[in-house]
Amino acid sequence: MALKRIVLQDFVIVQSLDLDWQAGFTVLTGETGAGKSIMLDALQLVLGARADAQVVREGCSQADICAEFDCPAHLQPWLEESGFAQEPELLLRRVIDSQGRSRAWINGSPATATQLRHLGEQLIDIHGQHAWQSLTRPDSARAMLDTYGGIDTSALKTLWSAWHGASQILEQALSAQDNLQRERERLQWQISELDKLSPRADEWDELNAQHTRLSHAQTLMDSAQTCLQLLEDDDAGAANPLGRAHHMLQDQERLEPEFQNIADVLGSCVAQLHDARHSLQAYLRRADLDPELLADLDERLSLWMQLARRYKRTPEELPALLESWKQELRQLDAAVDVDSLRTAEQAAHQHFQTEARQISQQRALAAPRLSRAITQSMQTLGMKGGRFEVQLEHGQNASPAGTDSITFLVAGHTGATPKPIAKVASGGELSRISLAIAVTTSELGQAGTLIFDEVDSGVGGAVAETVGRLMHSLGASRQVLAVTHLPQVAAYADQHYRVTKRPKSNTTISSVDPLMGEEREMEMARMLGGEHLSDATMAHAREMLGMARLASSPNPNTPGTRDRKSTTATRKTGSKVKGV
Repeated sequence: MALKRIVLQDFVIVQSLDLDWQAGFTVLTGETGAGKSIMLDALQLVLGARADAQVVREGCSQADICAEFDCPAHLQPWLEESGFAQEPELLLRRVIDSQGRSRAWINGSPATATQLRHLGEQLIDIHGQHAWQSLTRPDSARAMLDTYGGIDTSALKTLWSAWHGASQILEQALSAQDNLQRERERLQWQISELDKLSPRADEWDELNAQHTRLSHAQTLMDSAQTCLQLLEDDDAGAANPLGRAHHMLQDQERLEPEFQNIADVLGSCVAQLHDARHSLQAYLRRADLDPELLADLDERLSLWMQLARRYKRTPEELPALLESWKQELRQLDAAVDVDSLRTAEQAAHQHFQTEARQISQQRALAAPRLSRAITQSMQTLGMKGGRFEVQLEHGQNASPAGTDSITFLVAGHTGATPKPIAKVASGGELSRISLAIAVTTSELGQAGTLIFDEVDSGVGGAVAETVGRLMHSLGASRQVLAVTHLPQVAAYADQHYRVTKRPKSNTTISSVDPLMGEEREMEMARMLGGEHLSDATMAHAREMLGMARLASSPNPNTPGTRDRKSTTATRKTGSKVKGV
């Protein structure tokens, strides 16, 4: 079972609704316009459909939709990866305000509409009364065939993207080849100019520091010589007096202990003075005016400044500018290599074609199987001798789905020539064909809930009874919800809900009531004979329900058969919820 509960607040014409859903086959009935499809619309919204301010009940600030599902095991890894709480139940909520803005939550954590849609694809499969219309489109028909045949086209789509991308790059290279060549020549000339300089990172600062030292070399040497004289002069130098003071205090340490600390300080000063003197002597020995080096530095600094002004950059930016030009040139060299690009495009095309042929072979095997399955289903729906064919054609026009064109052909009776489904004139035939397709394909997906929205429109009599049996049988393994006007279908339901609307305080309120016993018989009689119930219609309703119970009763000798009677009995305690 998938869907367990749905809660609506101020949604369209529903003031409040809290409804539990059960396993098996459930029908929703009621007069036209009563709001039977409202809950289906609410489910689609809570599963990521586009929000609209019109879903907010008139006079209210927002609509609130909550749905609770049994959480399938295969969704647990996705929930963990997406950062949502992993619970046995999956709680989805969506709020739409009167401005059309919406917010969503999954298990209490904020979520996006895209994430809701991802869950919706896994939880619910909806078949509408006009589902056949989508089957007239080749892409929809192809998708159905691929799903039925278990054909994985993900690799094909990847190869298509690679081929398409390579084709675009080649086309751009061909159309812009002249411009690229001119740009390439421009970059080569600029790079050659900067290569003459060959600027290194941090070189500008080093050059400036070295130039500053050389341009003031004489001043620096004179300063060093003067300092050395001040330290070494026998009469006025600092070294001799400092040394004498140090020795004098050392001699008197035995008489005055305090002199020891002072003597230690003076001794340190003497040592530092000697170090400074040696450093000055070493500097003077290696110092040189070197006018040639200074001239070279002047010339290189001038070239730095010249190029910086030409390209409107600071000197510090020149190394990075040169590297960026070289990178652009490498990219252009690759782009200009049209032959290489053409080879890559041809290889990508070949890979795509190889995979497309394999997919076509798989489709050719699946097409007859799908044709037979839907044809067989048509025979039970009042279309004896009818035929369904999947027409597979190989074309030259490629798409992400391959090179195949899929068309669904239908013949409504024996001897009729199959025609495209869009050209089938009878609305009843279209409904039955759509239903046959829905029943055939309903077992393909992983969704635990199947919803049929008036897909039985246009059928009646024995065919309608067959539809009811089909949906009841589907309910043995999946949760099935159906919106119907046919009593023959409603009679086979395990659960029956009636949707009604009534005026209240200058507005209209919709309500949903679970039906059992006499209430269900009265609703069946209404569906058979209208609002004015007679003994005959009541008797007919009871007879129809009784026959449906007999037809759908499980064989107690069949292992694994579900006890529907006990399931129905548990419904008698279900809540009766009205939109008031």
